[in-house]
Amino acid sequence: MHTSSRLMRTALALSLLGTATLGQSGQEFGSEMGSDMGGAPRVTIDRPKPTFMLIERDPRIHGLKPFQELVDQAPPGSVLKPPPGTYAGPVTIDKPLTIDGGGQVTIDAGDKGTVMMLNAGNSVIRGLRLTGSGDSHDTDDSCLDVRGSNNLIEDLVVDNCLFGIDLKQVNQSVVRGNRISSKNLELGVRGDGLRLWYSHDNRIERNEIVDSRDMVAWYSHRNHFVDNLGRRSRYSIHFMFANDNVVDRNRFYDNAVGVYFMYTEGGAATNNVISHATGATGMGIGFKEASGTLIENNEIIYCGIGIGSDLSPFQPDSTIEVRNNRLAYNGIGIQFNSETGGNNMRGNLFEGNLTQVSYGGRSDNPTKNFWQGNFWDDYQGFDRNGDGTGDNVHELYSYADQIWIELPMARFFRSSPVLELLDFLERLAPFSSPDLILRDEQPVFHKPERKAMS
Repeated sequence: MHTSSRLMRTALALSLLGTATLGQSGQEFGSEMGSDMGGAPRVTIDRPKPTFMLIERDPRIHGLKPFQELVDQAPPGSVLKPPPGTYAGPVTIDKPLTIDGGGQVTIDAGDKGTVMMLNAGNSVIRGLRLTGSGDSHDTDDSCLDVRGSNNLIEDLVVDNCLFGIDLKQVNQSVVRGNRISSKNLELGVRGDGLRLWYSHDNRIERNEIVDSRDMVAWYSHRNHFVDNLGRRSRYSIHFMFANDNVVDRNRFYDNAVGVYFMYTEGGAATNNVISHATGATGMGIGFKEASGTLIENNEIIYCGIGIGSDLSPFQPDSTIEVRNNRLAYNGIGIQFNSETGGNNMRGNLFEGNLTQVSYGGRSDNPTKNFWQGNFWDDYQGFDRNGDGTGDNVHELYSYADQIWIELPMARFFRSSPVLELLDFLERLAPFSSPDLILRDEQPVFHKPERKAMS
């Protein structure tokens, strides 16, 4: 009895001592790393990757040489140029290594697990085709799972995978020139073509992501997405709790949503083409409780909603700057679901939109947002002095369209003959006072010449 009691007290003391030690080191570590823990050492953040026997994998890889043998034989820091051919996965790389397949090497995991795992920094993965991952979301089955910093991932063909390239706690790395597509599954159950999770200061450029689900950046700051192409996916890029990311010179076609900033601060979307984001949720660029963002010189065309804003800007005394964009042939050019003010619209071109600007309800104070120097194809005025600015202020009112603004279900009838006639009668002899949506004091009279970006 006494012996067991002493053992229990000793175990408890050791446990408390360990907890105290961990607490002290955690405080020191937190003070060094800062609140976002961006420099934290890598920790296990998901379930361990399962191991599958060869017999569990598709028979197409049963006679192939395992690529792992080549990796195991290569010294750390060396360059591995495997002979052309198809090899069996999976592959785990735990040392700095350069692997160059020259576009002639395929690694196939036989539809189970993850094809390649890079758990090292200062490495290069180039010129491979990675294919045949499993389909488990629980274990994030992917073609390439990357951990570590200062890596270069380029010129890969990634197909028949649940997740494409999955970066977790990866910093100062480059993902360039890769072609990524998903498994042939329903859109909602595909994996993300490219995912960044707690990954900072990376450059994502010249990739093609087609028939995937999303490209996402969660808790990932200061990344640059440049010259990428996205087609037939859901979110071209979705930021969540990700600050100061830059999206520049990308082309996004036929996706449900172009670029979405959710719970973010800072960041910019510039010089992009976003086209045919259609459907019930079709939106070119969207904000949800975002602040301090720049939207400049984009072409947003043929989308359900060009720019959609919900409680943005969110932080006090912050703004969202929307400058020199072309919003053309959209269902709604700009839609504000919640009026907080702080949106500054300058020098934009509005043409061919069914509705130029709308609010998800009544705008109690249209002067909260700032409009200046925009071109409106429905401007009704003249430029008698020839200075390029309309003589009259451009004011946009809500007449019969208030019906479907306040009752979203009525939007289905928005362009019907009945509503068009009702809108005409309202403008001719209003039954009630229309709501003022915006006032542009200096509307541009002549349509600005723009070189088509698309």
